[in-house]
Amino acid sequence: MPIATNPTNKETAPGSSFKNATRVQVSFVTVAEKRALAWFAAHMPAWVSSDQLTVLGFAGQIMVGVSYALSRYDRQWLLWNILFLAVNWFGDSLDGTLARFRNRQRPRYGFYLDHVIDAIGSTVLMVGLALSGFMSPVVALALLIAFLLLAIEVYLATYTIGSFHLSFFNLGPTEIRIILAIGNIALYVRGPWAHLAGRTFLLFDLGAVAAIIGMMSMFLHAAVKHTVQLYREERLP
Repeated sequence: MPIATNPTNKETAPGSSFKNATRVQVSFVTVAEKRALAWFAAHMPAWVSSDQLTVLGFAGQIMVGVSYALSRYDRQWLLWNILFLAVNWFGDSLDGTLARFRNRQRPRYGFYLDHVIDAIGSTVLMVGLALSGFMSPVVALALLIAFLLLAIEVYLATYTIGSFHLSFFNLGPTEIRIILAIGNIALYVRGPWAHLAGRTFLLFDLGAVAAIIGMMSMFLHAAVKHTVQLYREERLP
């Protein structure tokens, strides 16, 4: 379930006037991840294209949601879910790296396609969680709304400010996948329930509420910061 991907994915059309935004990515695994992706790009067979990797990542993202829905009937799907998260990471993270490595980028096409796919995949993920029985439907809907609000703010800032944030507070799409994978293992081993303050809750509900609070805090912080920045830069005489 990626929050956003690289706006410089794919190939640059001759004469394109599209201006690439500055990538801002500071997360716990950024350094190691970039090294791994660079190695994969350098050793990728010539017949593999960035578009094929995009399709692979999208398929993995859809299967993450489907496997959550199926885990309602068989918890083995929680383990398959981890594999699909890895497939999603591989395709979604490597497509832009490969395009840049081969100097075959299409910024507008890649930016648009990646974020349409992110919106669809994130919706499927939340529907899958709601159907799984491991997260309350209302909580899943609130999580989707929080994600989309943050995503919209990122896209608007990319266009108006020229700064593309792939991470907030050292957390990016890869860290979110890792957290989901850990949660899947906890569900598989311990079951769906957690105890807090003498009460029993769904484990994924607790995690989702924490994520909602975090994403809404990020959204409000970024919205206020960027509004003030744009107001100062375009102050009327």
